[in-house]
Amino acid sequence: VRVHGGIDMATEGDVELELETETSGPERPPEKPRKHDSGAADLERVTDYAEEKEIQSSNLETAMSVIGDRRSREQKAKQEREKELAKVTIKKEDLELIMTEMEISRAAAERSLREHMGNVVEALIALTN
Repeated sequence: VRVHGGIDMATEGDVELELETETSGPERPPEKPRKHDSGAADLERVTDYAEEKEIQSSNLETAMSVIGDRRSREQKAKQEREKELAKVTIKKEDLELIMTEMEISRAAAERSLREHMGNVVEALIALTN
């Protein structure tokens, strides 16, 4: 029985040693190629990024000019709208009514009145909705 137990133990020990050799042996050599592969993959990503960046820089200039044109047009339209709104005559009583009833600032009340051409009812309706 002892011999049999000893053989079992020796066999188990051998198996464990073989497993250790198999796991540690093949693990180490693939690490180097993995590092190499990951380095190549990283390099590929960098070159892809650099190529995309070159393409994007030319598109960026075009996009910026389009955005700049759009902004200037929007700014001009906004200024024209503000000039039109400034021309609208509003009554002081209407302004005070909106300020007290809606509990809003003078500027907000004035803006609403001007947007509705001085019509206090429309301004109040717009503010409640």
